[in-house]
Amino acid sequence: MCTQPVILDSTLRSSGAMEFEEALREKIVSQEEALQAMVNLYQVFSAGLNPPGRPVGSLLFLGPTGSGKTRIVEAAAEILFGDSRAVIKVDCGEFQHSHEIAKLIGSPPGYLGHRETHPLITQEALAATHTDKLKLSFLLFDEIEKASDALWQLLLGMLDKATLTLGDNRRVDLSQTVIFMTSNLGGAEIMELMQGGMGFVQPEDKPATGLDEKVERAAVEAARRKFSPEFMNRLDKVVVFHALQRHQLEEILQIELGRLQQRVLETEKRQFLFHVTDAGRQFLLHEGTDQRYGARHLKRAIERHVVFPLANLLATEQVRMGDTLCIDWDKRVGRLVFWKQSAEAASVTNRLNPKLAPIQVVGTAGGRSADAPAIVKARGAASHK
Repeated sequence: MCTQPVILDSTLRSSGAMEFEEALREKIVSQEEALQAMVNLYQVFSAGLNPPGRPVGSLLFLGPTGSGKTRIVEAAAEILFGDSRAVIKVDCGEFQHSHEIAKLIGSPPGYLGHRETHPLITQEALAATHTDKLKLSFLLFDEIEKASDALWQLLLGMLDKATLTLGDNRRVDLSQTVIFMTSNLGGAEIMELMQGGMGFVQPEDKPATGLDEKVERAAVEAARRKFSPEFMNRLDKVVVFHALQRHQLEEILQIELGRLQQRVLETEKRQFLFHVTDAGRQFLLHEGTDQRYGARHLKRAIERHVVFPLANLLATEQVRMGDTLCIDWDKRVGRLVFWKQSAEAASVTNRLNPKLAPIQVVGTAGGRSADAPAIVKARGAASHK
């Protein structure tokens, strides 16, 4: 007697992989292909099906600067290991000459300075992030196109056999390591496609048909021209990061402000809360939009217009433990203004109340504090009448 076969759902993921994906989405905006590649690698490793004698995975991240290639690796490390710095990062700009490879694997015995040259990649460094539940390591080669041929030859063996031989003939096992490589190759072609933009698409730009596909093709072709076929053939996946559009940059602004709030709450001096109004957010987006630098320019704008003034307020003790600040854009003074919000108002509103008394406005030029402009003082005086 034949029984009806039960069709299994091969698209289901484990609870651990789903939690990892959810946490990654909270830190990374867009870049769906890269996110799914990270989650798939984690699921395969968790199931114990990663190929023996090879790294857990080898990914090449291509795309415009400021689109999140390095950030996604740091975010995954923060989720899995509890620290975004739990990544062995190799800045390939430091290995542009063949003799500099000694900084990576150490000098062989007999060479001058052998004992003083400590290799960057060791078994101990890889095992530093291992726990009883997760024995996994991240190795990142940043801006791989800048490396010398000697480093690429090392990578061929690492990608194929998951081993690295150090200068003193010690062998490093990379079978529990994910190898990431980032590159800005194809930047000139992408800039031409984006009509001068890299990393960010202005809302007034006309949407080009199939723009993402054109950017992806330009980046992959540039990588194939730069790297040898045997190198490209050893990669598990080539992922192209796409330019960030305005609504995506708004999400990144929300994430970065949340990270800044966490920094404030972790200070040893005075913990307080702050809220940025819609007008303040629009100002930060305007100041942080630069087609050449992508999301990195937004972070600099937050540092310049929010972090530096907050540091002044803390240093001059204008902000006390438990305070709630509102940060708003005031077109009359041409910059962000900082108001101390009452406890009652802070609990019921997410908008800046113009009747609340302002605290001293802090200038951002050179990090120096400045008295509030006359128009702000006048508004504050009127609020007390």
